Amino acid sequence: MSREMLINVTQGEECRVAVLKDGALEELYMEREDDNSCVNNIYLGKVINVESSIQAAFVDYGEKRHGFLHISDIHPRYYVNEGAKEKIGKRTGLKKRPPIRKCIKPGQKIVVQVIKEGVGTKGPAVTTYLSLPGKYLVLMPWMNKVGVSQRIENEESRKRLKGIISELEGPEDAGFIIRTAGELANKRDIQMDLKYLTRLWESIKKRMNKRQPPAELYRESDLAIRAVRDVFNTTVKRVVCDSETVTNKIKDFFEITQPRYKKRISFYNSSEPLFHKYWIEEAVNKVKQRKVELRGGGTIVIEQTEALVAIDVNSARAKKFKDIEQTALQTNIEAAKEIARQLRLRDMGGIIVCDFIDMEKAPNRRRVEKEFRDAVKPDRAKYRILRMSQFCLVEMTRQRMRPSLERSLFRECPLCGGSGLIKCAESVAVEILREVQIALANKRTVKVLVETSAEIAEHLLNSKRAVICEAECESEKGIEIRQRPEMKGEEFTVSCLDERGRMVL
Repeated sequence: MSREMLINVTQGEECRVAVLKDGALEELYMEREDDNSCVNNIYLGKVINVESSIQAAFVDYGEKRHGFLHISDIHPRYYVNEGAKEKIGKRTGLKKRPPIRKCIKPGQKIVVQVIKEGVGTKGPAVTTYLSLPGKYLVLMPWMNKVGVSQRIENEESRKRLKGIISELEGPEDAGFIIRTAGELANKRDIQMDLKYLTRLWESIKKRMNKRQPPAELYRESDLAIRAVRDVFNTTVKRVVCDSETVTNKIKDFFEITQPRYKKRISFYNSSEPLFHKYWIEEAVNKVKQRKVELRGGGTIVIEQTEALVAIDVNSARAKKFKDIEQTALQTNIEAAKEIARQLRLRDMGGIIVCDFIDMEKAPNRRRVEKEFRDAVKPDRAKYRILRMSQFCLVEMTRQRMRPSLERSLFRECPLCGGSGLIKCAESVAVEILREVQIALANKRTVKVLVETSAEIAEHLLNSKRAVICEAECESEKGIEIRQRPEMKGEEFTVSCLDERGRMVL
């Protein structure tokens, strides 16, 4: 298996990172200069309001919208009698926590980290459980234990890593956990990472003591650095970047965290665009489409709504077997793998419902479910998958920290309001004629003026000319249809005019 990482930043205002597996697009990350994401940033904030009814508080940390802080995200150090340090992975249960008003109060200083970007009407979520990610470790201030990620399942690896961390000395006021990326790391790599994170935590504490709220204490790295920190591992044979400045910045980061892999970084200096050179620009554009073609002829359709993501699997032109059940099984297996890939590529989160093709046999449903679980395993986001139902529906949740690729790249259509549908010309024409009838009934009206888009105006003058002429004769009043270039789709106005051409109210 050959993996490569391509980093495209030549446009300046947008950074794109593509991870290729044997030449095919496996992961995609995009970030715009004006995104202003606050996720993972740490702030010294001030409590603005405490709501006992929902056991939550709102924190001003210097951004436009206040952060939402739930009682489950308040560290025991903020309790009245200052609770003890907690062990990593063993937070105090909700029942054992005091009421939120006994933990914090309005006007109080508080150190928070943004864990989820605000989406739609929902504000950003913040926590007082801080975490500082490195290449191999995550430093967790005010926690008193070290450990190994549960995702590292190999017992020999876990035993080796536990032996290494038992010999390390971290800061007294923080614990740490070895990330999945650290499974193959040696003692020197982990030690260097710990030193780097310890220095970072010390610098944050100094700012914490010197500044007044609201103030930024730590800013998360940009996408290029985050990608090599979180995605790069020993299977990535090359990191290619088309910006010399960013390439040097990545090399500096590698010098601190993993110097022996520094040779794998190279600067792409060519007039031909990087993504075009590797034949993946088309693959990137396909990620923006709602319908995805499967190699076997089937399709999946991805619809993102405010509440959830709905994914529908269709057999379409899929290769037909003698048995319908076998056709459904093969298409569903292929779809399961592609859905897992698309969720990573599009960075979709929240509630996700996958509607697979109906299968009557329970063993086939279990097989598709297993294939789906196996395909999702490489995902770095946290997820939870429920069992496939008799209707072949799979419900799952996937960690959402930032808006999805769709939300980042597109805006709501001003014509349809985001529904994807607008009224047909016939429906709009009928609606206009109803309004015209009401306008003609006004005794002060001498003439009715209809202003609308070119498409609707043309439909009225052609298909509805007889109806309009009949209405003019019966009312003995004029009806004028006027095109307005600035009007689009189903937009129209109906105005009543008197004998002087003035609008009648």
